[in-house]
Amino acid sequence: MNHEVEKRKNIVFIGHNGSGKTMLAEAILFNAKVIEKMGNTSQGNSTMDTDPLEIEKGSSLSSSTARFEYSDFVVTIVDTPGFGDFVSEVITSIVVSENVVSVVNAVAGVEVQTERTWKIAENYKKPIAIFVNQMDKERANFEGALKSVEEAFERKISPLTLPIGSGDDFKGIVDLIAHKAYEYNRDGTGEKREVEFPDWAEDMRTKLIEDIVETEEELMEKYLEGEEIEEELLLKTLKKAYTSGEIIPAFVGSAALNIGIDLFMDRFFKMSASPLDLKPIKAKTVEGENEVLVNPDPNEPFSGIIFKAIVDPFVGKISYIKVFSGVLKAGDSFVNVNKGSSEKAAHIYYMVGKKQVEIEQAVPGDIIALAKLKESAVGDSVCHKDRKLIFDLFEFPEPMISKSVHPKSKSDIDKISNGLSRLAESDPTFKWEFDPETGETVISGLGAMHLDVMVEKLKRTFGVDVTIGKPKIAYKETIRKKAISEHKHKKQTGGHGQYGHVKIEMEPLPRGGGFEFVDKIVGGVIPKNFIPSVEKGIREAMKKGVLAGYPVVDVKVTLFDGSYHEVDSSDISFQIAAIQAFKKGMEQADPVILEPIMEVEIFVPDENAGDIMGEVTSRRGRPMGMEPAGKGTQKIKAEVPLAELLDFSSKLGSITSGKGYFTMRFSRYEIVPPQIQERIIAERKREMEEEK
Repeated sequence: MNHEVEKRKNIVFIGHNGSGKTMLAEAILFNAKVIEKMGNTSQGNSTMDTDPLEIEKGSSLSSSTARFEYSDFVVTIVDTPGFGDFVSEVITSIVVSENVVSVVNAVAGVEVQTERTWKIAENYKKPIAIFVNQMDKERANFEGALKSVEEAFERKISPLTLPIGSGDDFKGIVDLIAHKAYEYNRDGTGEKREVEFPDWAEDMRTKLIEDIVETEEELMEKYLEGEEIEEELLLKTLKKAYTSGEIIPAFVGSAALNIGIDLFMDRFFKMSASPLDLKPIKAKTVEGENEVLVNPDPNEPFSGIIFKAIVDPFVGKISYIKVFSGVLKAGDSFVNVNKGSSEKAAHIYYMVGKKQVEIEQAVPGDIIALAKLKESAVGDSVCHKDRKLIFDLFEFPEPMISKSVHPKSKSDIDKISNGLSRLAESDPTFKWEFDPETGETVISGLGAMHLDVMVEKLKRTFGVDVTIGKPKIAYKETIRKKAISEHKHKKQTGGHGQYGHVKIEMEPLPRGGGFEFVDKIVGGVIPKNFIPSVEKGIREAMKKGVLAGYPVVDVKVTLFDGSYHEVDSSDISFQIAAIQAFKKGMEQADPVILEPIMEVEIFVPDENAGDIMGEVTSRRGRPMGMEPAGKGTQKIKAEVPLAELLDFSSKLGSITSGKGYFTMRFSRYEIVPPQIQERIIAERKREMEEEK
């Protein structure tokens, strides 16, 4: 069965939006006779873009897989979105694929997401190849595209195929290793005829052979002695050099015209890595104590990871799993280790876009889909019950942008939390929470487009229509000096009256101190059974401060005197007295508004670092330093008020032409400057008037 694992080839296509990843997948599926006719992203009929939203936008918004047999191999290709907002789909797809193909636009060369996705592949130590696409476009430039890759990543690229012509004159491909050349029909059939190998390609062929033999000492010696290196040995050495990252092979063609795709398939599918060619996967025992190396061995217990979960309104949830070890047969039970749930693989499928094909079993290296699991979220580890392991393989960026959502219909209030929870399970970079302090449901994601897509999915899949707004900032109020206050609540009506009298001292606590209540009553001036009522009243008063109605924090209140009435005193009387005494005291104690301060890390191209530093400062931010973060990139650390970051994502994108991104996490609360405080109070009063 190891032979089966050796034949598994998982290949992910990464790159910038519009580079033609989905069309490359389409041409491959057509050539492999999986589909009878090539679809097109612009016409909304491609195999890999299956979501109605993807069809409407003409772009991939999530990853998609297609498995097929080709020659002697079982190949699974994974198409990924090219928008930065959906980078989590790229991360999971790279992790579960042994091979990465960076699809580069022959006109534009390296673009923003070419860089970002390439760096992710390098971070996960996956072998990378290049496919320069769209050679049929005007101003297509193969050499220029390769040069932009070499400059961006400081890597030597070794072309295996070369274009004959470009733009309207693009008509063929040179296969350097086979020493052959072909001209293609431009009708998408992929039909070709052999032509004479061009003289201008001889030097490039020599250079390629030298690139390959340089990676193997024995071969190098043979070559220097003038021996002819046979093609089979060259390809074997090339595979080893590609898998180890010593050589980055490049291919060229036009997916839309189906030119050069067959040569890419023949060459790359053979030289690409199987699960057996890469290092074992690291896992931890469920107790978290021991590290385990999991080999792609069918004889080990079953294990895998959920890397994609989609919610389909018709068939329910579909969970995509990469099998790392063991064999999973239809009907087998297993455990979701993260959730502790027992699951069953009633039916096992592989996917071709949205089409499900049922299979009897899955072996290591297979990418499969299971329907209707009880529990499944992206990142969950699935294992045989006798060996429970945790695979902590995905590193996702933190959400950068937040918005508030309000259901348009009151009947949808219950449905919204279920819908948002399911969406969050399918996308780890999408978060949501209900903020009891502001009374809002806040969704967070990697960008405006990300949140727009999630809101649209909420509507289409779960039938919840929402209005979107800017999230309210969770401001708080506190005091800056000591104050003494008292209040006597006295009310006489028919029968029993109400009487409660308290004297309190208020003083500020250090930031983060919360609330402290001290009882210093002596001599029974307030009976002990009413002391908890005083504290309860103060806690109630702290829910709304005197400046703008925000919660009060970091205050110490000492109850030191008061009086009571034997008949008219009651719990409620002392609560009311405490509330009023607190309000009076707070007004005298120099109240101020506090705002949340965030720790921010901003990643920007070198040339934009100065502008972004200025932007941070203009937003009341404090730069805390700058350091290199890879070639051509700087990481700026800063502390910035959350209120100043609500529209920072779009500004950052504008300054850096979409290349910049940032992460943030809460640090602490700080006092708002006086002029900003006045504005917050005025806005809050206006809000409260509108709410009446």
